[in-house]
Amino acid sequence: MFAAENGLKGDPRLQAISDAIRVVPHFPKPGIMFQDITTLLLDHKAFKDTVDIFVDRYRDMDISVVAGVEARGFMFGPSIALAIGAKFVPLRKPRKLPGEVIAETYDLEYGSDCLEMHVGAVQPGERVIVIDDLVATGGTLSAAIRLLERVGAQVVECACVIGLREVKGQRRLNGKPLYILVEPREIDGCY
Repeated sequence: MFAAENGLKGDPRLQAISDAIRVVPHFPKPGIMFQDITTLLLDHKAFKDTVDIFVDRYRDMDISVVAGVEARGFMFGPSIALAIGAKFVPLRKPRKLPGEVIAETYDLEYGSDCLEMHVGAVQPGERVIVIDDLVATGGTLSAAIRLLERVGAQVVECACVIGLREVKGQRRLNGKPLYILVEPREIDGCY
């Protein structure tokens, strides 16, 4: 669900967030319109508005864990976690965490990837939101959900700054709600 369809219709912060995201044509390959959030991070007001919208949504949902997907989920997750009184748990690429880990492999269009989390970082019954910058196919978020549910967590929702209106992987999220702030900006008919 998009923020504009859930009580924030006409909120000028959403347009400011969208405008702060730079679109880089044909990166990393032809036909891709890369949604670069680094420019959003440079805009103090738009960055704060992004975090504030998520905080307002999750403040009263009894969330105990904000799980951030590497690497851009790390840019929003800790601020949200601090503001709502939750802990932040990084979901990392393989061999980045020093302790004992639990892993979840998932398929990509060309190959596979993996997310890892420290054993004991999330306890059974803890209420979790998963944060990332962008959702396109839902594969990474689905892997995050599976990883967290394997340790007994209750994944309440996934949240992304940017998402396609017709998220191709919505069904892959096992019925978990998906909250998106803005749609990707287009240039020359590409995403």
